[in-house]
Amino acid sequence: MDNNHKPELSSDSKIPTSSKYALVVLMVVYCFNFLDRQILVILQEPIKADLGLSDGQLGLLTGFAFAVFYVTAGLPIAYWADRGNRRNIIALALTVWSGMTALSGFAGNYIHLLLARIGVGVGEAGGTPPAHAMISDYFPKKKRATALSIYSVGLYIGIMAGFLLGGYLGEHYSWRTAFFVVGLPGILLALLVRFTIREPQRGYWDKTNADEEKPTLKQTLRTLSGVPVFWMMSVAAGLTAMVAYGVGNFTPSYLIRSHGMSLTEVGVYLAFIYGVSGILGTTASGLLADKLGGRGDHWYLWIPAIGTLLSVPFNLIAYTTDDSLVLIMACVFMFHTLYCMFLTPTVSIAHSLVSPSMRALASSILFFVLNMLGMGVGPTAVGFLSDYYASSFGMGVDSLRYAQLTLSVFGIPAGLLFLFAGLKLKATNKINNNSVTMQAAEVKVG
Repeated sequence: MDNNHKPELSSDSKIPTSSKYALVVLMVVYCFNFLDRQILVILQEPIKADLGLSDGQLGLLTGFAFAVFYVTAGLPIAYWADRGNRRNIIALALTVWSGMTALSGFAGNYIHLLLARIGVGVGEAGGTPPAHAMISDYFPKKKRATALSIYSVGLYIGIMAGFLLGGYLGEHYSWRTAFFVVGLPGILLALLVRFTIREPQRGYWDKTNADEEKPTLKQTLRTLSGVPVFWMMSVAAGLTAMVAYGVGNFTPSYLIRSHGMSLTEVGVYLAFIYGVSGILGTTASGLLADKLGGRGDHWYLWIPAIGTLLSVPFNLIAYTTDDSLVLIMACVFMFHTLYCMFLTPTVSIAHSLVSPSMRALASSILFFVLNMLGMGVGPTAVGFLSDYYASSFGMGVDSLRYAQLTLSVFGIPAGLLFLFAGLKLKATNKINNNSVTMQAAEVKVG
């Protein structure tokens, strides 16, 4: 029998140990989510050589082909998660994407690998939105961004592990072995999820009976259609992710081609850079959002705005510098630290804009926009731009360099859009607060 986890209603109450345990397990699941996704990025060069692929085909594998199925499957799964047992959905999804990752090692040609990655995308669609919704039910609003930032740390641990394992296994064994090694353990983790964490009761910290509301998909979309801030920050997050995925997914290839680094060397360097910077940026953004958010919810969007805008020059320097590998790595580190500040505050404010019973679907819609632009457009655009620029700059280092620089400038409109969304939210909250004050005054006079 499945007993719902029911925390105390007071937001000042101590967080139950079972909630903290569930957060840690979900964070580990998120590690595997990005480990299975990132493994392909570090293995692009040996796969390209073995299967005879172009940069455009590599971009499709890590970009559009993955993203379109990931986001399309995400919407119905999130709708299911707002009604069903989210823990069981995550366990099932983890089993699917881990199994498909292992099957990627059997790919005999591009189509085989493409189909396997599509399977990974469909499986991973059932991971994040249900987990976000569960965490928002495990923790009260004033601790939610911090909890989500701890969960999001799993992303960067997964990236770190992906680079380290992929680089070492790909160079010393084969890219096929790497897929087997990282895929199979996820099936065991799925059993841990299913049998050791509990499904939280929806809306308990929000003092609502979300289990009885059962809004339809149409009602949820209608609610969000009346919240322009949600769409502004979704597009801003998408543009930020487009730069990060587009540039980041080809960084290993760039370092191998431009600086003659080995697969293991790239794996070690980028594991440290992406792992440490990601953890720093994500943790800092969650803590800052919860601290500054007391002054107004708009700070949840201004923190991503500041981080995204400051990250742009570091990215531009990284891909225009040839002489100093240390400078390149330092700039990649700073870019990644600052860019990583956008996600957890954005998810946190998205959950505050809808009722608890709509959170999984709201996350899925946010990630639909984010991932279509980020995973879908980003790597695909860099891959095909690199092929296109090859006619002018020559295939290899320069064509890939200019493709990455082209994507980098989109961080400017992304940061500005976050800024404007924060201003819009600040103005909206001010109007709502004034309305409440006026109503209270009228009641007092009456």
